[in-house]
Amino acid sequence: MNENWKERKRPVRLERRFEFSDYDGTRDFLDLTADLSEANDYFPDMSFGRTHVSMTLHLEEGEEQLSEKIISYADSVDAILSKLASTN
Repeated sequence: MNENWKERKRPVRLERRFEFSDYDGTRDFLDLTADLSEANDYFPDMSFGRTHVSMTLHLEEGEEQLSEKIISYADSVDAILSKLASTN
């Protein structure tokens, strides 16, 4: 998992902010993470502006610590970001 993800306590969660150079980059990222969410049946909290996205990955009900599913999702988001960076 990328060190840019911040693990928070109370409640346990992962948070990260993503910066983009323009709206097109933000939109591409949002589209790809929407596809990832649908494929994994996991939907993080996200807020965004023209050139940034903030994402929070919450634990699923009944969990008390980060699961492999959450860490894997974060890794997949990082892979999306790398893919977008290599195409620009």
